[in-house]
This record gives sequence, structure tokens and C-alpha cells, in this order.
Amino acid sequence: MTSDRPAPPASSEPVGLWLVGARGSIGSTVALGLMALRRGLIPPVGLATELDPLCRLGFAAFDQLVLGGCDVRRTKVADGVRELVDEGVVSAAVAAACAADLAELDERLCAGFFGEGDADLSALRSATEDREVARRTALAPRERIAAVREDLDRFRSEHGLSRLVVVNVASTESPPAGDDDWQTTAGFEAALDSGRALPASCLYARAAFEAGAGFVNFTPSLGASIPALREQASRQGLPHCGSDGKTGETLVKTTLAPMFANRALRVLSWQGYNMLGNRDGAVLENPEHKRAKVVGKDEALRSLLPNPDLHSFVGIDYVPSLGDWKTAFDLIHFEGFLGARMNLQFTWTGSDSALAAPLILDLVRFTERELRLGRGGVQKHLAAYFKSPLDGSTHDFHRQFSELQAWCDDELAADRG
Repeated sequence: MTSDRPAPPASSEPVGLWLVGARGSIGSTVALGLMALRRGLIPPVGLATELDPLCRLGFAAFDQLVLGGCDVRRTKVADGVRELVDEGVVSAAVAAACAADLAELDERLCAGFFGEGDADLSALRSATEDREVARRTALAPRERIAAVREDLDRFRSEHGLSRLVVVNVASTESPPAGDDDWQTTAGFEAALDSGRALPASCLYARAAFEAGAGFVNFTPSLGASIPALREQASRQGLPHCGSDGKTGETLVKTTLAPMFANRALRVLSWQGYNMLGNRDGAVLENPEHKRAKVVGKDEALRSLLPNPDLHSFVGIDYVPSLGDWKTAFDLIHFEGFLGARMNLQFTWTGSDSALAAPLILDLVRFTERELRLGRGGVQKHLAAYFKSPLDGSTHDFHRQFSELQAWCDDELAADRG
């Protein structure tokens, strides 16, 4: 339950939240949600940082967070919000009350750029790209990093920001082709110097660290997960976390799978199908981009179930009419005592953006707190938020959340001491 006396934030200084992919469905929902929370129009449903005892840790208040960001799309944030209203995801009254704030945010947004993992999305690129996006995409890697760094520095200066957190909510990239030698520190610097095509998510992460910002990778893309960027974050004392927000079917899987294992029930097959619309669904229609998403979903399941002969399948299909809603059908076929074969089936239907947005606000608050305390590196205690957590000890959601609670207890004890 929510605490009656949550601790106030350690300071009232403004904090920047920079969204890479700000005009997408998730970015639009984060923006509208934050604006509505500031105005007291909605309760903080879905935010664990508002629960006791986490809320005692002194997180940044909602009215401290200043929004900014970039995107490769020509649309406006208000257009994304309008789609969410039309699809029944958010209230028209809430959207209308925040219309002026949404328009102001649009004026602050910058052009983004495409990277190596977006090379096979020519149809989507031609439909969304503008001249400034094309110009930035044509720049050498170090020049693209410098352009984002300038955007971040200007954002910090114009709003008097004390700290800054960059969150990647852009579309999923396809896995990089070829060897991974470029992911080491020396290899990454050489790749930047040579002008090699590199994933956009890695360039955004590099720009964030150069700007002294924390970084959250909410996508399956590489982001700051490569050795070069992890070493840089540790060296500079900057916090980061990822990858791939755990919002829907995988959340259910990592909650149910430990139940079967702990009851010594032998799971024979776990068959899952996902259907989703919106631009993320269109991107995942591409086989390479889909592969990047499916790997994390399947890996989590296999790590939790002891049967080496387990049959598992994860399907993702694009259904345009679903819009921001996604549906997952899962069949779990398992063996019990005396060889009795049984099954469990579930259907999960939810709004992708409404599930993701509160997690992102939580992650920003956690990351800002680490920045404020001068602590860098991977935030291992946030594994419960991700399908493929960096340095996570387990995919078991129950254990992950217990580890987060234990971390919280240690933090509160240190504050008292």
C-alpha cells in the first residue's frame, strides 16, 4: 500500500528527462502521464516508486521532471496522444487538460537519426523522415554524437537542470551484422574514427554519457550494454540500466514459470503468440528486428524451467487494427504425478504504452537518485523491470522484486545510520 508520509525529494531542483523516440506511442504516453500526474488528474497507478517502502527513498517529485527529447518522425506528440484517445487507452478529458503542455513539449523536441540497425526499414523511413533527420543520419558517428551532445547541453542550460536522464524508447533495432570486436573500448573508438555504421542506440548512449547523464535502455537494442559503454559509465560514475522493459507476456511468464519449477511440475511445451499494432508492431514485422525481440523473451523462460527438452515458441505478428493494444495467447503443457498431462492457457490483453509508461517514470526516478548520490555503473537492483537485465542474477520476477526490496531496506538503513 502507499505510505501516508512519503519522504520529500532531497532537493527541488529541476531534473531533465530526455526521451529518444519522444513522438512514439510510449513517449507520448510518458509525456501525457507525467503532465497529468503533475496536475493531479490521475493517481500514480503502476508506479512502484509510490509504494511503501520504496517511496521513502526520496525520489524526484513529478513536478521536478522537465521533458525533452528527439525523434525521427514528423508527427507531433499531440498526434500520438490523439491516437491513444481514439483507441480508448487514455481519457479525452485528460488529454484536453494537458493540450497546452503537449504543444509546448513539441517545440522543444529535436531531430533524431537512424543507425545501422534501421537500414532495412526503408519504407518506414521514407514515411517519417524529414530533412534534418536525413542530414543527421548522413553525419559521421562522432558528428552524430556531438549533435546529440549539443542538444542535451542546450536542454540542460535552458531549463537550469541539475541532473539529466536519457531514456531510449525508440523502435527496436535489428542485431548488428558481423563480428563484435567493435564493442570493446578500443574497438568502439576505432569504429567511431573510421566512420563505421553503428547502432543508433549505442551512439545515443555515448552522447548521454559525454553529457554526464544517466541512461535507461527500455528497448531490446544494444544501447549501453556493450563493454565499451559499460566501462565508460563506470569510469565516469554514471548510472545506467536495461534492457527491454518487461511489461506484458514476459512479465506473466517470469511470474508463472517459477511456480511450475518450485512445484516440481515438468513443463513440456510453452507456446506463445503475440499480436500488436502501432509502429512498434510494424517494425517487428521485419524478421531481423523481430529476432532481436524474441531472443530475450525465450531466454528468460528457458532459464527458469529445468527441462532441457522443453519445446518453446514465441511468435510476434503485426495486426494494424489493434493499434496500441496487444494480445498474447499462451499454452503451457505440463506433466504432473503419475505422468498425468495437463495444461494452462492464458490470454493477456493490454495497452503496450500504458503498461510501459509508469515503469519508465520509475526507472527515471531510480536513475536520478543514483546520479544525485554520485553512484555509477549498472543498476543491478532494477532487474525486475527488464526482460534482459544487465547483470541480473535471475529472470524470476518474485526473486527480482525481493532483491529490489532488499536493496531498498539497505538504502533506508544507510539513511538512518
